[in-house]
Amino acid sequence: MPPLSPLYLLRKLLGNARWRRLHVKAAAWAAVGVVVVLLLGSWIIVPFESSAPRATITSFPLALWWSVETATTVGYGDLYPVTAPGRVIAGIVMLVGIAVFSIVTASLATWFVGSAARGARRVAQAVEHVEAQGELDTAQELRALHARFDHLEHLLARNGRSPEPPS
Repeated sequence: MPPLSPLYLLRKLLGNARWRRLHVKAAAWAAVGVVVVLLLGSWIIVPFESSAPRATITSFPLALWWSVETATTVGYGDLYPVTAPGRVIAGIVMLVGIAVFSIVTASLATWFVGSAARGARRVAQAVEHVEAQGELDTAQELRALHARFDHLEHLLARNGRSPEPPS
């Protein structure tokens, strides 16, 4: 399979560890779902609207543009359904569009929060390592000081003088 074929790229994408994360899958499926709803909504609304009086959605290309406007909640007002079935389809397209953009936004937020959490864990591990090393160094210095004091006491005792207690 050539490296630039769609199947190869899809297999590489699906084999990636990041792809397996739930939020990425949800965002991908939501994007696929919105494309399907936009195409189906555009295809279904044309027969209802094209023959209605004062209809603005009269062809598939216009319906497709209308569905994109509606799903993204832009709604320029140039195209709008005038029949009851058209308005039901518009409601479905609106709800799906809002839901998909919410899922994608949540997915991005999850990615940013996860990235920040990984960074915070790395910093915490580094701090723990430095703290543990500092405790080891402090204990080693304390043992060295005790050894020096013991040696001084030994030298003083050998010279016949006892160390004076601290005042």
